[in-house]
Amino acid sequence: MSESVVSRSSAPDSVSARLEPVARLAPVQVSTWSTYGTLLRWHIAQIGSFLPFVVVVQALLAGGIIVGFGFLVPDIDRATAMFLSTGAPTVLLLTIGLVLVPQGVARARTDGTFNYMRSLPLARPLLLAADVTVWLMVAAPSVAVGVVVARLRYDLTFSIDWPLLVTASLLVTIMATSVGYAIAVSMPPMLAQLVAQVLVFFVLLFSPITFPASQLPAWFQSVHDVLPVRAGADLLRAGLGSDTFRASGGDLLVLTLWCLLGVVVSLRALVRRQ
Repeated sequence: MSESVVSRSSAPDSVSARLEPVARLAPVQVSTWSTYGTLLRWHIAQIGSFLPFVVVVQALLAGGIIVGFGFLVPDIDRATAMFLSTGAPTVLLLTIGLVLVPQGVARARTDGTFNYMRSLPLARPLLLAADVTVWLMVAAPSVAVGVVVARLRYDLTFSIDWPLLVTASLLVTIMATSVGYAIAVSMPPMLAQLVAQVLVFFVLLFSPITFPASQLPAWFQSVHDVLPVRAGADLLRAGLGSDTFRASGGDLLVLTLWCLLGVVVSLRALVRRQ
């Protein structure tokens, strides 16, 4: 009898002994860079074979803006050609961030990919960072193509301020992508795509990027003083033609504030429970 009691009392000890090695297993640690790299590959794989096509289309758009808009100005002079050519990269970056990004995120929300990514146990800022990196990779070749086309078409010589050009390009890309991302995650998918289509007309036709702000009504110039479009264009313009154009601290402040606003709204939407 005492032996059976001892046997029964020792049974839990044997069970805990078998479970003890399992309890000692440490959780798998994944570095931030590994997670970021995996997300980056995921986003690139989502675009898949269309990625080279998107890059080529953006490069053609760069040349088309510079050459096509030049046809609208008869007997275009050197100063006008320089203004147009230094504004074209801003149009490209804004088109990618404010049009392509909302459409892509809206499509991901519709097919469930967006919710799946949000359900993964990873830092939400990495989702936005991977998206920004992919679109920056798409935009960079088109900016270079635009500069080459302008040089060949109008025989222009650019005085490039590399630190300013790189900083302005990053800020414009982050601003446009984060604002476009915020639009896509804050609105229903169909409405987000509609807003993206409206924004492309606003950027091309009603923003002082390829034409001077002085051609707009005074009240519209005041509106652009607080919007990031003209500020980003002026900074990029000064980076490409530092001998002709000057950047201002006000433009940098406006662009930085819009970057922060877009990032904050996007991250709040990513961490919000649905």
